[in-house]
Amino acid sequence: MMAYPGANTLVVRKVFRTLKDSCYTDLKWAVHRLKVDAWWSFKESPLEATFHGPDGEQKIYFRGLDDPLKITSIAVEKGVLCFLWIEEAYEIMSETDFDMLDESIRGEAPEGLFKQITLTFNPWNEHHWIKARFFDVQNDNVLAMTTNYLCNEWLDEADRQLFEDMKIRNPRRYNVAGLGEWGIVDGLVYENFREENFTLEEIQRQYPDLQAGFGLDYGYTNDPSALFCGYISLSAKKIFVYDEMYKKGLSNKKIFDEIVQMGYAKERITADSAEPKSNDELKSYGLRIVPAKKGPDSINNGIQWIQEFEIIIHRRCANFMTEISNYTWAKDKFGKKLNVPIDEFNHLMDAMRYGLERYIVDKRPKLKTFKGGI
Repeated sequence: MMAYPGANTLVVRKVFRTLKDSCYTDLKWAVHRLKVDAWWSFKESPLEATFHGPDGEQKIYFRGLDDPLKITSIAVEKGVLCFLWIEEAYEIMSETDFDMLDESIRGEAPEGLFKQITLTFNPWNEHHWIKARFFDVQNDNVLAMTTNYLCNEWLDEADRQLFEDMKIRNPRRYNVAGLGEWGIVDGLVYENFREENFTLEEIQRQYPDLQAGFGLDYGYTNDPSALFCGYISLSAKKIFVYDEMYKKGLSNKKIFDEIVQMGYAKERITADSAEPKSNDELKSYGLRIVPAKKGPDSINNGIQWIQEFEIIIHRRCANFMTEISNYTWAKDKFGKKLNVPIDEFNHLMDAMRYGLERYIVDKRPKLKTFKGGI
């Protein structure tokens, strides 16, 4: 933008509320790193950045796909909308949504300017439409690049060590997040799911027996704390994934603040029982925390029960969609599927089981005991 007077940029993620702590913060970091702070200003309401150049102001706008009207109707104050950056493009499951973004910056550019779309993402699933559209075909208008931490000059030794540890601890994740290889997804735990926009009022009218289920899985440094906010109709065999929290580095107090801000402070939340201290602390803040019961084979029992339901995921729940479309059965060293899920992409999956625990019926056969003689 600084090299092209009159050029403006649109930054998009699937869910608008994720932009402030990701792209917006990254761009502030980049401006400071490049020592050009004197020419830039950032504000949060509305979320935007402005380059105060010698030829006038140029802006970076931030939008989410959860409000498509704000994207299709975007108009710049000065100059031309030239650049579109789609971060975490893997979250965009519908190719039609991308086409809408593509069309939003179409139009003739004045001499000296051009239009360009940049998609950045981790390639978790080889079946994603991005691979077929941009990597599997030759197109002179497309530059498809795979970069990884080995060629990232901005990383320090601690950052590099994170990936070296991942290589040993989690090879599958290392191949994708570390080396940028396309993830091979085989044997999904849940297959009956789809993405849809809906309101709570709509599904309450349609399903009179609708009941709430909220579950919390704790994380901190390497794993996110994840809150599942859902509703279930037992008669219709449907689970509605309505909202989510998915953040790293949250203290228990910040988890509480997030839940309050989301409007769920009065909900009954079933949380991981392996964190009794955290559960007690959240209770002391006033949350209705119930520890998950767990028990022998509780994971598989919960999974088998949930598999009988159709899972409808609100479009705002991008992290849930990413997890459920990558949550697979583990394999042994010979490639044979095991009867346990992989230990990744499971934070919201676990939170879902916790949240629905009180509705889950244990269908395992029970042994009968008899007293007395024959």
